[in-house]
Amino acid sequence: MRLDVPQARTLALAALAGCGYGADDAAVLADHVLDAALCGYEYSGLPKILQIAANPKARRPRFPLRVVHETPVSTLIDGGNQSGMLALHRATDAVIDKARAQGFGLVGVFNSWMSGRSAHYVERIARAGMVGLHTVGAASLVAPPGGARPALGTNPIAFGFPTEDEPLVVDIGTSAFPGTELDFHALLGKPIPPGVAIDAAGAPTTDAARARDGALLPFGGHKGFGLALAMQALAVLAGSGFSERRDYGYLLMALRPDLLVPLADYRRELTAMLARIKATPRLDGVEAIRLPSERAFAERKRRMVDGIEIDAQVHDALLALARGRAPAEN
Repeated sequence: MRLDVPQARTLALAALAGCGYGADDAAVLADHVLDAALCGYEYSGLPKILQIAANPKARRPRFPLRVVHETPVSTLIDGGNQSGMLALHRATDAVIDKARAQGFGLVGVFNSWMSGRSAHYVERIARAGMVGLHTVGAASLVAPPGGARPALGTNPIAFGFPTEDEPLVVDIGTSAFPGTELDFHALLGKPIPPGVAIDAAGAPTTDAARARDGALLPFGGHKGFGLALAMQALAVLAGSGFSERRDYGYLLMALRPDLLVPLADYRRELTAMLARIKATPRLDGVEAIRLPSERAFAERKRRMVDGIEIDAQVHDALLALARGRAPAEN
């Protein structure tokens, strides 16, 4: 099905209201998932609302965000069992404010879950004229090399850099397949690529449901595992040890380029560097050298006009949520 942007936002808001979210929180969540859909990430778009509704944590009491510790350059936030998309939205505001005032900001968030696209937050920091970094330590879905059970999260890392044009945004997961996309494939009964997951018996599988009972694998073997481990170590810095399962921890950093070089100079030099990379001689059959985030920004512009596509099964499930019929727990 194809929906224009107002239709998609109305559907998202109605489904989130059916999940018990008030107008302000529903607007933050709807804007996040709709932007993911506009950028071409279907599995992080409106289907994300179904994941929120089905998560057992969504049925537990939610509390306002609470500052646990604060310095002029840092803040540690108890997320109050709020969705990570809400907690990180407010944490991004906080880290930008810290960096504007002090040149550097560091914010950690724990007791929160499901933060959505990391690119969403570092893009906001970059558009504020700063360099942004976001790291995630999440619930165990990924087995270490040689392991038969999950021990680490999918643990993405994202960077945002201001340029003279669109920001440079780099968002990299450390698992061979995204956890959100795994749930999406399981919902629709679609296979996953070979070599990215094992089942509960430790055997390779392309069945998304079997992979959910088993584990995803790190990308690039030990290299991806090493990065995932580093992200989990940063999650500890963000307070994951205070969470019930000691898993989720989100870290946001922002810094003003003028700590080292004037912002205008930084934008100009980074823009010129990216242009040199784009001008690299191409192999036969390659139309263009594509930078991270270019496709997403182009898709966003196109889909703002053309609308988004959504699977009919997902659409019907969102309508059911809007009418107060909750999905089964994960």
